Amino acid sequence: MNLNIITQPLLNLLIIFYHLLFSNLGLAIIGFTAFVRLLLTPLTLPSMKMMQKMKEYNPELRKLKEKYKDDKKKLLQAQADFYKEKGINPASGCLPQVVSIVVLIALFSGFSNVFQGPDITHQLNKVLYPALQINGEVNRFFLGRDLTKPDVFNANGIPFALPGVFLIVVAFLQLLSSKMMMPNVQAAEKVAKKTEEGFDDIAASMQSQMTYLFPLITLFIGLNFPLGVVLYWGTFSLFQAVQQYFVSGWGGLAPWVNKIRKAS
Repeated sequence: MNLNIITQPLLNLLIIFYHLLFSNLGLAIIGFTAFVRLLLTPLTLPSMKMMQKMKEYNPELRKLKEKYKDDKKKLLQAQADFYKEKGINPASGCLPQVVSIVVLIALFSGFSNVFQGPDITHQLNKVLYPALQINGEVNRFFLGRDLTKPDVFNANGIPFALPGVFLIVVAFLQLLSSKMMMPNVQAAEKVAKKTEEGFDDIAASMQSQMTYLFPLITLFIGLNFPLGVVLYWGTFSLFQAVQQYFVSGWGGLAPWVNKIRKAS
């Protein structure tokens, strides 16, 4: 079985956690995800702190937009100079997201090619290093659900599959994580309105919409993903939200939290 140079090492890493965490694939995925998130911390924390800086600098950015509202080229240059002066790299948050998606794709490839068929242990041992090979049947169940199968619900009379409970929870976790990661979306929209051309109105609007669009995409794509891959994505979003909380508090979730507190 030929796997790419990313998928095979990641599967071996996953099985290390499988051996460490009571031979349970679900716990192994959670431990594996926590480890990946920990490795990305040196990249993600600066990104999160940068977002806080962006929020603090919104009044100054608003002044630039007012000053150069009739000249798009000068505005872009002024913004670039401002970011350079303040030591801000707007693209710094891209790399952790790229890495997380690469791991997601690698896991999907692994689950699709290895965790399938009547003898998963035999398939898996083909790609594992000798010291990690498994004796006996792989425990692929977590909270009663088969991690090698999609988490879907087939109701009588409905010609299509519906998202299962796990998939809905993961999409919700991603929504919470996205809201916390974007505490300055509303502020960015207010700043964008100061520019008559509207080119950054579109960017700010798209940023806001993606907060809700990504969880919907997760629901749609997750219908065809093995539950193990969905569990990775949900755990990753949860750890991301926890890290974001320690950097900026509730962030974009603050209005929701305040409403809940007042209601209680």
